[in-house]
Amino acid sequence: MKHISSRDNPTFKLLRELAESARERRKQGRTVLDGMHLVEAYTRAMGLPELVAVSEQGWEQAEIRRYIDGRPGLVVIVFADGLFEELSPVATPTGILALVPVPAPRVPDLAGKSCVVLDAVQDAGNVGSILRSAAAAGITEVILGKGCAQAWSPKVLRAAMGAHFVLNVHEHLPLEQALAGYRGTVVTTRPKGSESLFEADLSGPVAWVFGNEGAGVAPAAEALAQRALHIPMSGRVESLNVAAAAAVCLFEERRQKLAVSRRAGRA
Repeated sequence: MKHISSRDNPTFKLLRELAESARERRKQGRTVLDGMHLVEAYTRAMGLPELVAVSEQGWEQAEIRRYIDGRPGLVVIVFADGLFEELSPVATPTGILALVPVPAPRVPDLAGKSCVVLDAVQDAGNVGSILRSAAAAGITEVILGKGCAQAWSPKVLRAAMGAHFVLNVHEHLPLEQALAGYRGTVVTTRPKGSESLFEADLSGPVAWVFGNEGAGVAPAAEALAQRALHIPMSGRVESLNVAAAAAVCLFEERRQKLAVSRRAGRA
């Protein structure tokens, strides 16, 4: 175990670059996880991180020490508290960071599956929240098109709370290519969609296309959809945040599929 108190340390410089720079994350194929929950979720799903960095105060936390003490092969570096604050992507540091490789991209496997497709969703919190909702709703494939926040940025990772490690996340895919030959229904949502979400049949595979926070789904992506749904609301607001809208849609689909499954079980 090393103790570091200098900004000139190469590991400190590396972690700071990865925490701050999307370009550096793409170049190196690595990212930084922040917080005990994310570090443990990664370890359960993917194995040991390349290294774990803790603050001096973090080293005194029982939860962090249990994690470290239970993994003898783990590379651990202790940073002076002031240095760790510079690395932390949050205002109140959690005391632990992990350096991990970004999984190599795979070809999307959409055969017979529902999926989530994001079109220029720019806010990191929204992207992370949608990933978390997708995982909770049983979706496995998520496609991020042009203009989306970087999926493996520390802010998206924190918002997704470990969802990355149970999803197949595909970035920088042209939506036309990703959905070419999709054997299901491509659906968009918009306030004036022709069909109510709660009246639509969602029992088959659905590709949900969610668009930019301000502009919505771009015309090119809209042209790929067979159906445009709206979420019935009270009328006192015009629309939902894209992450909230995605959660409503995904769990309505899950509700319908569970209902079909229950009926089939009684047959």
